Amino acid sequence: MEFWDFFWLMIYAFFFVAYLMVLFHIVADIFRDKDLSGWWKALWIIFLIFLPVLTALVYLIARGSGMGRRQGEAMNEARRDTENYIREVATVSPGDQIASARSLLDAGTITTDEFERLKAKALA
Repeated sequence: MEFWDFFWLMIYAFFFVAYLMVLFHIVADIFRDKDLSGWWKALWIIFLIFLPVLTALVYLIARGSGMGRRQGEAMNEARRDTENYIREVATVSPGDQIASARSLLDAGTITTDEFERLKAKALA
């Protein structure tokens, strides 16, 4: 295989992967959009199957600005969910932490010194 054959293969592979990424983002955006009815979603998917390049270009032109907004909303929702989960997990009371450490001590998983350290950390 010559250098230029390899070079063009890499160029084609790059554009193919970029095209697949665009298609995946479009499909994800179609199903993320709560304002789009099921019939419109089905129609976009059918066109993406039979005329993928043309449909992708039309979709990006017609609904591209909404894609960014919906992606931002999804990211904000994921961030809020993560923060709520962290708050929920982080709000363990000192009594619960000491009880958990005591059960570990009783099971023989930790030593008395480790229990005392965990107890001091929970009370701090």
